[in-house]
Amino acid sequence: MERRLAGLAPERVWYYFEELCRIPHGSGNTKQISDYCANFAKERGLRYIQDEVGNVIIFKPAAPGYEGAPAAIIQGHLDMVAEKTPGSSHDFLKDPLDLFVEDGWVGARDTTLGGDDGIAIAYALALLEDDSLSHPALECVFTVEEETGMDGAYALDMSVLQGKYLLNLDSEEEGTVLASCAGGLRKICTLPVERREAEGTAYHLEITGLKGGHSGAEIHTEKGNAVILMGRLLYEINRELPMVICALKGGLKDNAIPRLCEAQILVKKEDEERLEQLVRAVEKDLQEEFKVQDPDVAVLCRAEGETTAMALTPASTTKVLFFLNTCPNGVQAMSHQIEGLVETSLNLGIMELGQEAFVAHFSIRSSVRSRKYVLCHKLEFLCELLGGEAESTSEYPEWTFRADSHLRDVLCAVYEEQTGRKMEVQAIHAGLECGLFDDKKPGLDMISIGPDMKDIHTVSERLSIASVERTWKLLCEVLRRLKD
Repeated sequence: MERRLAGLAPERVWYYFEELCRIPHGSGNTKQISDYCANFAKERGLRYIQDEVGNVIIFKPAAPGYEGAPAAIIQGHLDMVAEKTPGSSHDFLKDPLDLFVEDGWVGARDTTLGGDDGIAIAYALALLEDDSLSHPALECVFTVEEETGMDGAYALDMSVLQGKYLLNLDSEEEGTVLASCAGGLRKICTLPVERREAEGTAYHLEITGLKGGHSGAEIHTEKGNAVILMGRLLYEINRELPMVICALKGGLKDNAIPRLCEAQILVKKEDEERLEQLVRAVEKDLQEEFKVQDPDVAVLCRAEGETTAMALTPASTTKVLFFLNTCPNGVQAMSHQIEGLVETSLNLGIMELGQEAFVAHFSIRSSVRSRKYVLCHKLEFLCELLGGEAESTSEYPEWTFRADSHLRDVLCAVYEEQTGRKMEVQAIHAGLECGLFDDKKPGLDMISIGPDMKDIHTVSERLSIASVERTWKLLCEVLRRLKD
């Protein structure tokens, strides 16, 4: 099979990255990639553990002269966010990614790339393979289901780890070292609805053209949330003319800002022209409001003919529209300790209207635990008021900033020597598995780094070739200096 990334440096890192891209590994489908990593260790005679959920730990002894040095944990996750363009025929359960190289970047045609966090696994496999490198004992930890709630890290038995240092490779900006992250959880809100038979002209409505993005890394950009905007559109229509909702669906991942939302409504024949006027008016407003962050936003409106269908009752319509137009969403508080850092936010990432229930999935994040729970309680109160319920899942702790870090000091010194620039120390609003390691193994000296990536969790995801090489050299030199 043709190697699209042949000739890129470092050669073995890109070799393993391409190997991983040939294996379907969207969240919930990680057994094959987990087995690949376990077989990698087995073939090389390295001790490994593969647990029941699919996490893999591979151990490599210290290089000569490093036998007395504290072990270092190299950590990344095996799963990727599996998104594709609306017209793509890619099957994430069986198809390899269609890689390409363009203008110094690696991408995948019509799909996410999985650089988050495939490059971490590729770095680790290259480290494990290369016996010419100088380093302390390595414990390479590959977790599953990070993107859908960090379930792998939750299930991981960390008592087998002896490392003093942890290098998490799940960051996307070269020149920045992360030293703290937000905690979070998922909230699933369910409202009961009732339907009855209705007739009228069916219209398909669609909010489209939005960029979306990672709800932790990009929530502060105030990009349009297609689900929230659909709620606004339907409310504006409902204020002006009689209509009923037959179908409503938007978003794919609770931690991704929705790019698309669709609805089907019924209106009276005499209201068709007025409906189309309202849609155009709302579209014009959105294009003005989002001309910087989402300049391609569009509202599609297509007549589908007269029909009879089961639609929401007026009371259920009011309930759904009230929820979508009053639920909190986006940035809720900025940090007063770290300039420019989002402290607390939530993202309505998935919404679907079923026959008997309306369901909305939120990703809640905060670096202040109490404020995370305040948002939970707001959603619970709103659901209770509307006769529904809210369930919390996949909670993960925050990673608290550590003032003294030998590992961070070494990293910053090496980076400045190699580049002539100072490493920027930051906290991040997105969740990292470091929070769970910090919670389960207090005292670990941790950092999170990675090469430059763009547009993670979207079909525009790109991974910088030059940055991958520089980060590899940085990683190898940091490990070389962890002798004492």
